[in-house]
Amino acid sequence: MQHHIKSSLNEAHAALTALLRNPIALASIEDAAKLLINVFENKGRVYSCGNGGSMCDAMHFAEELTGRYRHDRPGLAATAISDAGHMTCVGNDMGYEQVFSRYVEAHGRPGDCLLALSTSGTSKNIIRAAAAAQALGMKVIILSGKRSEALEALSTVYICTPGGAFADRVQELHIKVLHILIELIERSLFPKNYLLS
Repeated sequence: MQHHIKSSLNEAHAALTALLRNPIALASIEDAAKLLINVFENKGRVYSCGNGGSMCDAMHFAEELTGRYRHDRPGLAATAISDAGHMTCVGNDMGYEQVFSRYVEAHGRPGDCLLALSTSGTSKNIIRAAAAAQALGMKVIILSGKRSEALEALSTVYICTPGGAFADRVQELHIKVLHILIELIERSLFPKNYLLS
């Protein structure tokens, strides 16, 4: 059992090290942070979405912004597309591929941002959501685990974080990237919270 524990930690370490040595990904993370800061400075809203574990990450991202991350500060306008009533209504009436795009069409406005997660880079409902956001004049940040020409073409900022053979390593990198984005937003908008950091 110890072998498997160490193997898992070594895989996670290798994935994080690879990200740390990827200048394109690091630059994209910085670009995403600047974009999000600009959205909030201009009173825009951020919507996040994903499937399965990525939905949980999208929800975590939004609640850290509306709630509290490290220190107290005003809430920021962020919403994860995760309402069960909406998801089941649209999934039943229009198909699961439209559960995110329909929400974006209903709520998104120019100046807002969609942050969408897809470990595979092939999720059809994520591709549709990105297309809907782009059509509305929203900014689009994509976090994927595998290079996706379709998503990259629809994104304002595209962050690809390969983590290995399985989605769990990618998700671990995605949550790290999301935490970095939240910290950079706070450091810019609420610098007093980081005077001791």
